[in-house]
Amino acid sequence: MEKRASLSLIAAFLSSAVWAQSSNRESSNPALPGDILGPQLVAWSQMQTPHPVPQPLPGTKRPDPQAPVPSNPQAEQPASQSFIGTIKKDAGMYVLKTSDRGVYQIDDQARGKIYEGKRVKISGTLDPKTNILHLETIDLLS
Repeated sequence: MEKRASLSLIAAFLSSAVWAQSSNRESSNPALPGDILGPQLVAWSQMQTPHPVPQPLPGTKRPDPQAPVPSNPQAEQPASQSFIGTIKKDAGMYVLKTSDRGVYQIDDQARGKIYEGKRVKISGTLDPKTNILHLETIDLLS
């Protein structure tokens, strides 16, 4: 008899727990009209501008995701330097001619034109492959 009473007590407890969970589920998630999410999602997605996934150019390699990342990305960029010389026009391009016979093409031709024939101090970075001087500042020297 005790077994039956304890079994019925357990059954009553479990059925009340199941009933409470199902009634909580219904009350916490009220049914929404079927059209409330559908059109809004479609309208929202139509307002977005599609952007294609960038593809590598033919003949280029994709970066290896397993390759080590440099600890200091600025270490790869050339440091800013100072150059003193005269701005001259050479073969249709403005260049900086230094006293040690260095000739560096200036990347900003419009700024070079302003200082043509003048002695200047240029701060910038030199691309050693192309011998182009990327200007940061130009100061007129007397």
